[in-house]
Amino acid sequence: MNNALIFSVVILVLVIIIVALTIKIVPQQRVGVVERLGKFNRLLTPGLNILIPLVEQVRTYHDLRIQQSNVPPQTVITKDNVQVQIDMIIFYQVVGPEQATYGISDYVYGVRNITTATMRQIIGKLELDETLSGREKISTEIRLALDEATEKWGVRIERVEVIDIKPPSDIQDAMDKQMKAERSKRAIILEAEAAKQDMILRSEGDKQSKILRAEGEREARIRQAEGFKEAQELEAIGQARAIQSVAEAEKSRIELLKSAGLDENVLAYKSFESLIEMSKGTANKVFIPTGAVNALGSLGAISEVFKDKKDVVADPSKARSKFNPEA
Repeated sequence: MNNALIFSVVILVLVIIIVALTIKIVPQQRVGVVERLGKFNRLLTPGLNILIPLVEQVRTYHDLRIQQSNVPPQTVITKDNVQVQIDMIIFYQVVGPEQATYGISDYVYGVRNITTATMRQIIGKLELDETLSGREKISTEIRLALDEATEKWGVRIERVEVIDIKPPSDIQDAMDKQMKAERSKRAIILEAEAAKQDMILRSEGDKQSKILRAEGEREARIRQAEGFKEAQELEAIGQARAIQSVAEAEKSRIELLKSAGLDENVLAYKSFESLIEMSKGTANKVFIPTGAVNALGSLGAISEVFKDKKDVVADPSKARSKFNPEA
């Protein structure tokens, strides 16, 4: 019984080992390199895979996702003999699992070494200022050099980023002072430019204000002149209409008198009344129309009219009684 139990356990263990060696489950974005009797046979794709126990084995697994690798900080010397420390990071992807397995023993280590060597060559051709401002140029040249070298390794370089460039402390202090001086200089220049611009704008504003004020005064004078002109025209038109109205009224009055058939005595009497009104003024001379004089002469009263101007003025009824017996 004990021997049978031990045998059963051994058989079970062997079955489990065989199943484990036969069935391989590969996750997504991973591949396995299968060797048959020590020679490359095929790649295991994601999912369930079957192997021949003791004949086929998985040499290694590769992750097909984009990987990143930090390059240890490197101290390099620039063209102007300044030591700088550079930190970099590399993004790469395995595109040929077979080449990555058999083309190089450790492609990550090889990528780091090529990066370091290429970086020293590039920085050695640049001065400090070019190095500090040329991160993109440095990254591009290193990536091109890595692509050329890793093409045979089944590895593709996606990006190379320069994380930090650290110059020596004394150079950093000098650069800080220079930067402060440049900022002070730019601040002074900006203040001067602002003051200049302010003066220009004020001058332009004053100029525009004077121009607008002059145009406003000119417009006001033009409008005033036009208003005065229109007022004179309206006044002249009014006077003309008034004279026309008076003339038309006088014409109508004369036509009415004519149509009434008044005789010469009545007309002479009306003229005499007008003379009385005229004599009330301050003038010491009175001009009598010839027609009125003839009319009064025909009545025989011209000598009595001006005998006593004061009496006539004081009591016009006396004058009427002299020249009109019926009065």
